[in-house]
Amino acid sequence: MVDDIKILKELSLAEQLRRVARLWRNVADKELAPLGLTHPRWTALWKLQNLNDNVSQKALANALEIELASLMRTLSQLEEQNLIVRYSSETDKRVRIVSLTDEGKTMIEKVEVRILQIRRDLMAGVSKEELNQFKRTVELIAHNALAQLNESEND
Repeated sequence: MVDDIKILKELSLAEQLRRVARLWRNVADKELAPLGLTHPRWTALWKLQNLNDNVSQKALANALEIELASLMRTLSQLEEQNLIVRYSSETDKRVRIVSLTDEGKTMIEKVEVRILQIRRDLMAGVSKEELNQFKRTVELIAHNALAQLNESEND
């Protein structure tokens, strides 16, 4: 119990993870700013490409784990930059589909090059084995958290 309290008084693991994620995001944002991309914009483009393009706004919002209303401004900005287009679904006119333009696809290529370089820079000094163990540990923590959340929902 005393050790647990000592751990709580120090920077917690959750705080360390949040700090690393924030720092990583800040480095990426700084590197991508010259391309005219903010964090919401480049992550929306990245996710859209990873979803194989031509997805509904709702599906994109879900994949980004944000509310659809929060995504709408970002999509408008990406449209203004001519990086995406939105149109009504042929099967359901209420559904809006988001697609990358040719300029958007070119931008994603630029983003990928920079993001991969950032990853290499930030992972400097981390062995492949250390990285694999870290991934397994984070996945296990996430699995345990999801199990606990699901358990709470079923109560």
